[in-house]
Amino acid sequence: MVVSVVVAQPASDFLTRLDVRHGDPVGERLAAFAPSDQSFFGYLFWLSRPRFWLYLAGPVIVGVAYAAERPAELFSPIAIALFAYFLLPANVFLYGVNDIFDADIDTENPKKDEREVRYRGGRIVPWLVAFTGALGLAFLPVLPAVSATGMIVFVLLSIEYSAPPLRFKTMPFLDSVSNGLYVLPGVIAYGALAGSAPPIAAVAGGWLWAMGMHTFSAIPDIEPDRAAGIETTATRLGETRTYGYCAACWLAAAVIFATVHPFFGAVLGIYPLFVLGIAATGIDVDRAYWWFPALNTAVGTLFTLAALWVMLYG
Repeated sequence: MVVSVVVAQPASDFLTRLDVRHGDPVGERLAAFAPSDQSFFGYLFWLSRPRFWLYLAGPVIVGVAYAAERPAELFSPIAIALFAYFLLPANVFLYGVNDIFDADIDTENPKKDEREVRYRGGRIVPWLVAFTGALGLAFLPVLPAVSATGMIVFVLLSIEYSAPPLRFKTMPFLDSVSNGLYVLPGVIAYGALAGSAPPIAAVAGGWLWAMGMHTFSAIPDIEPDRAAGIETTATRLGETRTYGYCAACWLAAAVIFATVHPFFGAVLGIYPLFVLGIAATGIDVDRAYWWFPALNTAVGTLFTLAALWVMLYG
């Protein structure tokens, strides 16, 4: 594997990375537990994007909640193992591949100055990234066909989003479509417990939701990507039309999910309203981008609580 080596810049300001300010005692206590990125394991911690851990692990929780027939199944060994994998190793894999193949581009990315770290090169990290991908494939012997297929597709898309020969992230609209991969942990977990695939409308709606999330996250990168000669959905459309694209993806996701149950459509209807509000009020997208982990966690919690309600009282 050929990678570019970039000289690391100091990035030990935990309070900035966690988006808290001095004088916030809760934030400062949380920051105290964050490892320094000057250590090797601290660097891996920040490379894995801890703010976004639940983007992969959260769908596992939702998938397990809807597949389980009894409370005990929520804590079955396969459910716990999949959650553990998608909480940390899968994030090291997904974002590690991205950082390795984006090392040159990221020299101009302002997000790397505060809340993320730049790739530092060397031999160990690429091997660890490859190992975390192999860990996902190690589940294949114990997964039913639908989950095994989902895991293989997850690993392939995680690689080819950033790596040659396909490098989907440089192909407008395919970059967006390929990021449906964030739904696959939920499909894998659901299949592992239920032995069958979740409703196709749920998968399609979730895929569209992930497409909108990915494209919105690319808005802050429009100028760095253009400077690096990278063409994405966001650079092709421009900021204003990208807002419209995200709103359309999320509206379609809400409509399709509503065919599974109106509750899901109502909850996902928050997203198109949210992005339209950002566009209408002129809120800085660089600021709004960092609100989504909280919004997504709240929506995922509502989905999970609904599943638990049906299990216990339905």
